[in-house]
Amino acid sequence: MSYCVHCGVELDPSLKKCPLCNTPVLDPNNIPCFEAASPYPSRRGKVEPARKKDAAIFVSVLLLTISITCGILNWLVFARAPWSLLVIGFCVVLWVICIPFIFCQKLSPYLAVLLDGLAISFYLYLISRLTGSTDWLFYLGLPIAFLFTALFELFMLFTLKVNHSFFAVTLYIFSLISLSCIGIELLCRNFLKDPLRLTWSAIVLTVCVVFIIAIVTILLLPRVREEARRRLHF
Repeated sequence: MSYCVHCGVELDPSLKKCPLCNTPVLDPNNIPCFEAASPYPSRRGKVEPARKKDAAIFVSVLLLTISITCGILNWLVFARAPWSLLVIGFCVVLWVICIPFIFCQKLSPYLAVLLDGLAISFYLYLISRLTGSTDWLFYLGLPIAFLFTALFELFMLFTLKVNHSFFAVTLYIFSLISLSCIGIELLCRNFLKDPLRLTWSAIVLTVCVVFIIAIVTILLLPRVREEARRRLHF
């Protein structure tokens, strides 16, 4: 038997409303559930990503502004030495490094390394203009820049065309370090008119050769290679 929740009169089971006060009769076992509206918007906002053109314009304008500002400041206030060439050259190097990758996602890595080497060579030329000496530029600065450019070109070639596994890349890195140190010491000794022999670079070469032999052994022995991979967790 059910009763009205408002006036307490006894109700027939077939009634939907109380005959006295018209209060709706609700079944406690079948109460409708009304979900409240969410206070948060259902549509998610999305920030439009920056376009490559906008990013390239921003980087170019920023570096150009820095170069022009330093050039004007050097010309008007500190005119005794062209120190602004260092800042301008650094901005040129950054522009050469950043802009090609912003515009060209499929830029050849060989071309990218070559452009970086040319930008660094131009920066060294500006430094020579500031110092007033070109001997170190032609006999030390540019040869070292060309050496690193050639070595990085070889590194990219072996990494992309020969083998790009972890052990192979590690082998290339140790080889790159040893050849770089040998080239730097020989170029420095040639610039200083010293006998061409290896001293400190021989120590670096010895350490690198030990690692190179170990890595080559790992690469040649499949079981050792798999065990090294499991122990290094990759």
